[in-house]
Amino acid sequence: MKIVSWNVNGIRASVKKGFEEVVSKFDADIFCIQETKAQDDQVSEALKEVTGYELFSNSAEKKGYSGTGILSKQKPISFGSDMGIEDHDMEGRISYAEYDSFYLVNVYVPNSGNGLKRLDYRAIWDNDFTQYLLALQKKKPIIVTGDFNVAHTANDLANPKSNYNKTSGFTQVEIDGFEHMLKTLNLVDSFRTLHPDTFDKYTFWSMRGGARSRNVGWRIDYFLVSENLWSKVKSAEIHDQVMGSDHCPISLEIDI
Repeated sequence: MKIVSWNVNGIRASVKKGFEEVVSKFDADIFCIQETKAQDDQVSEALKEVTGYELFSNSAEKKGYSGTGILSKQKPISFGSDMGIEDHDMEGRISYAEYDSFYLVNVYVPNSGNGLKRLDYRAIWDNDFTQYLLALQKKKPIIVTGDFNVAHTANDLANPKSNYNKTSGFTQVEIDGFEHMLKTLNLVDSFRTLHPDTFDKYTFWSMRGGARSRNVGWRIDYFLVSENLWSKVKSAEIHDQVMGSDHCPISLEIDI
């Protein structure tokens, strides 16, 4: 099974930039998207030419903001969304699909914002999301993917020293929240585990200052896999040659 994840930075804009062709080339069994910036009916309309997939999307109450979606060739046992916590669920940040042997959770984790204005909220989200995943994992193993808006270690961004505790995505609060989730759930960071010595592969680049052409980036998009599924994982890759967003797609291949 091949699973792809991509923060598209607006699904309607992404379609105009060749999203359908990207989906076709990957030919993934499951394609997860984050930051759709569209209501559910708009996501469905934007993806009407993408055939052969079941679509489930979860949009924010605020129009043109956040949102996630899953395209799946195989019809899942069920689709679902949200944590069941009103403060979190209004932003459409979680969609999941249940399969025979695992849950796939697609997430767009809140950004702590300019001036770290949402850092306190982010810490609450991280804790609540961990508990949400823990409840799912008690039923069957999980694969969690998406934009986590945090670089786990100094090896996961180009300029760690100048960003540490100053820029959203690389504060100790966010790092600790991510680390707590990994340890509590025994999740494996698939790309880092398979590519321990690769430190210049990133998944996000600022739109400013030619960051992408200079590869001044961040690795903030992940596939995290339950430890008891890890032996089935065959590959985890970052596809930084694919354009069309300020993020690039990532992929996971697993024998399921």
